[in-house]
Formats: sequence, C-alpha cells, structure tokens
Amino acid sequence: MKVFGIVGYSGSGKTTLTEQLIAHFSARGLRVNAIKHSHHDLELEPPAKDSARFRCAGAAEVLVASPYRYALVHELRNEPEPTLAEQLVRLAPADLTLVEGFKREAFPKLEVWRAATGKPLLFPDDPHVVAVASDAPIDVPIASGLPLLDLNDVAAIAAFISDHLKRSPPC
Repeated sequence: MKVFGIVGYSGSGKTTLTEQLIAHFSARGLRVNAIKHSHHDLELEPPAKDSARFRCAGAAEVLVASPYRYALVHELRNEPEPTLAEQLVRLAPADLTLVEGFKREAFPKLEVWRAATGKPLLFPDDPHVVAVASDAPIDVPIASGLPLLDLNDVAAIAAFISDHLKRSPPC
C-alpha cells in the first residue's frame, strides 16, 4: 500500500493541501483513500438520531448505510486509540492513501509550514519528514538537504509525492 502523510500544526494548510492533492490524483485516474486524524470527538449524526442512540445504548460498532455512502463508527470505550497501521487495514484497496496527521507515526511525510502559525518546524525532530512545503522561503530545509516545495504548487507537490513513492518500498 502506498501511504504518504501531510503533517503540520493547526492553521498551516494541511487540510486544504490534502483536499487539493486528492482532487489532483483522482483527476488522473488514481483511486485515493484518505485518513484524517482528529483530536476532537467525532459527531457523525446528531445525538438524538438512531445511530447515536445505538452507540449510547452500548453498541460496540454501528454501521449507517444509505444509497450514497456508509459509515462505520467503532466506539473505543477506554481502549487505546488505534495506530495508523491498524487504521490502514480497515480501508479498501487504493492506489494511494493520503494521511493528514498521525505526525508521530513512522511513515513518509510532507511537512506543511507557515511562519504565520508561530510554531517551529517539525522536521528537525522527525526523520520521516521527506520534504517541507511552505508559502515563503525557508533556509533550514535547504541546509538539511530536504526539498522545499511551494505550498501553492499542487502539481509540483503531487509530482514529488509520486516520485518519492516510486523510489520507496510500500508500507
């Protein structure tokens, strides 16, 4: 399975870039999966709806199905949060899985960085960051040997991801 991550601090543009990359790869005929890590509780239906009522009653899993999509909600109920590897096996086969978040996991990642966040770069402490994308010049990645990509050039970022995954063994 080809897996590539988009990491960075809140407000850096991870979601926008991930959305643009999904559209880019999908338009080229690739089947793309996405995993989004959230630190917030997930509310897929309002609390009074049937599936939420089933969860509150104690169901371990609730699958909601319609003619348009389905969603499986698994209640952890004090179990540890699953790892990225445990989440990846739940997905249907795809040409590429883009992962937003899971920044502490060991897999190839692009760091999205903006000076406006006021946060430090992640890559100096993460050997799995293989490039940095920013909307402004940064001297540090160049000195470290990491490529610095233009955050606004989705085609160039997509090409980098494709090239990197061709050179790397699958996860």
